[in-house]
Amino acid sequence: MTDAIGYLGLGSNVGDRRAHLQGAIDALGGFGVRVLAASSTFDTDPVGEVLDQADFLNACVRIATGLAPEALLDACKAVERSLGRDLEGSVRHGPRPIDVDVLLLGDIEHRSARLTLPHEQATSRRFVLIPLLELDLELTTPDGTRLRDVLAALPLDEGVRAAGPPLSVPG
Repeated sequence: MTDAIGYLGLGSNVGDRRAHLQGAIDALGGFGVRVLAASSTFDTDPVGEVLDQADFLNACVRIATGLAPEALLDACKAVERSLGRDLEGSVRHGPRPIDVDVLLLGDIEHRSARLTLPHEQATSRRFVLIPLLELDLELTTPDGTRLRDVLAALPLDEGVRAAGPPLSVPG
């Protein structure tokens, strides 16, 4: 597979949240993933199955990688483990030091027990769409759906607040 452009979502709500996001960016290069650009950070209300927890700090990154979808997921899980996330004992949507999600990978549509591309949150969560569109306002899913149109159609019931400047991208 030649290098594809993709997008990852980053999130943290435990400890030094910004340091965890930056640590993920810094670690990705060791797993065959080159970070090209990073969005600003956003404070976001918890969503999903566990709402009684600290707010998340979220961001997105544009990447280039030759990894196939499942191998990219493995790389993201390895980064999570390296930053202290317990993948076996954690509660789904619960507190976590780091979350690295594969959102889009070129024009690939992929579905397995472990991974769906595009990621379902890429079209349903404001905390994903806002930083994604900061990286590329013209971004579309493989079927041509414009993500800015998707964001415009979403209700304003999910709290997403600007928190800080873009994360640093390795050299």
